[in-house]
Amino acid sequence: MNPSARILAIEDDPVLAAHLQDHLGRRGFDVTLRGDGDSGLELACAEPFDLVLLDILLPGRSGLDALAELRRRRGVPVILMSALGAEQDRIAGFSQGADDYLPKPFAMAEMEVRIDAILRRVAYERRQQEATAGGQLQFDEQRCDVRHKGQWVQLTSTEYRLLELFVRHAGEVQSKPFLYQQVLHRPYSQHDRSLDMHVSHIRRKLLAVGYQAGRLETAWGKGYLFLSDEG
Repeated sequence: MNPSARILAIEDDPVLAAHLQDHLGRRGFDVTLRGDGDSGLELACAEPFDLVLLDILLPGRSGLDALAELRRRRGVPVILMSALGAEQDRIAGFSQGADDYLPKPFAMAEMEVRIDAILRRVAYERRQQEATAGGQLQFDEQRCDVRHKGQWVQLTSTEYRLLELFVRHAGEVQSKPFLYQQVLHRPYSQHDRSLDMHVSHIRRKLLAVGYQAGRLETAWGKGYLFLSDEG
């Protein structure tokens, strides 16, 4: 389980939302709050979260509608929360692609157990996906480098963090503003070419060790994404 996982909580009750943020924040999670279905869906589609806590009864777009649209665009795990408790709502949630369901009121300890179980499963699945998407790229977090067929790629720490994020979210466009904030840790400026430089270096270094099972593509006007040539 990743204790610093990014969690998006879409909950219109400000008291419960604050409680979720405080409790999960003390566990080390990076928690972002949204209070309605539309803004929550927009953020869930724009940024890579590790898990979404989604209330069913929301102002504007309902949680079930938001979940249906999210599933068409992202594979992020979702735990539904609802005071409804009716069997048809649980069935509807799971049929829309929910990973779990928490009836309100719930204990924080139970929520933690559900989150931990999903994050453990996702971590295992991601390791399997990275082995395939990365085409035998071996990630060494301590060394901040990647090995291909016995050769170290010789990445810088920034290049390593970028490539790890790209491969972990293979097939998903990562926007330049998000990459600047998440990896370069500074605001994005359209005149700042440092991200483009890092991506260019990653491409050149992967090519130098003969890596051909995947590639970093430019999504013009949006950002970058990693595409696998396997499977």
